[in-house]
Amino acid sequence: MDPTDIDAVLVAGATGGTGREVLRRVGRRVDTVRALTRSAGATADLRAAGADEVAVDDLLDPSDLAAAVEGVDAVISAVGSTSSTVRSGPPFVDGAGNRALVEAAVDAGVDALVMESAIVVGPEPSSPLASAFDAFIGPLQEAKGEAEAALRDAPIRHTVLRPGILTNGRRTGLVTTAEPGARLWGTVSRADVAWLMAAAPTTGGAADRTFEVVSTPRFPDRGVDVNWTLPR
Repeated sequence: MDPTDIDAVLVAGATGGTGREVLRRVGRRVDTVRALTRSAGATADLRAAGADEVAVDDLLDPSDLAAAVEGVDAVISAVGSTSSTVRSGPPFVDGAGNRALVEAAVDAGVDALVMESAIVVGPEPSSPLASAFDAFIGPLQEAKGEAEAALRDAPIRHTVLRPGILTNGRRTGLVTTAEPGARLWGTVSRADVAWLMAAAPTTGGAADRTFEVVSTPRFPDRGVDVNWTLPR
């Protein structure tokens, strides 16, 4: 997609840390930013954070996702569960929720979908430290893997970002994006991940690809060269 082709974006998981950062990144670059939340009480807060419109629906029990995705050019999914959710068991929004969102986006003819996943998701080799992290939230990682697979199988342009441990703080711009299996490990700020998610739909080199993402440490010798371009 050309950077000027995006007029409307849906941000799912908009109340979370990464989702709010995405709202900030796209709010001044596209005509309409629609936030998706399961809580009607979050509407005013999301509008204050940069959303022009707010759609209320629960991805684990959707009533009208068709309306949420109607008329948007791209969907950016930053939905995710906290580690404590593992104890309650499936379904997880990371898996079933994302799959529902993919299906709705395809049915609506959305051009692109960007999904936030996590490092170590998927069958590719990983670093020992990253694998240790995976041991704590294995069920969530499995759910994310199922959602990734559904997205790759769907007839829609996609980008999957697998960040390391997420931190708060400002965007650094010092990020390594690598192919799956690069054995990255470390941390990355939500602001850095959100910037990449906002740019993915309009970055040619990000189409139909999956990236591991960390900033500390950087692993410059393992990164791929992609000319990330934000909508305008």
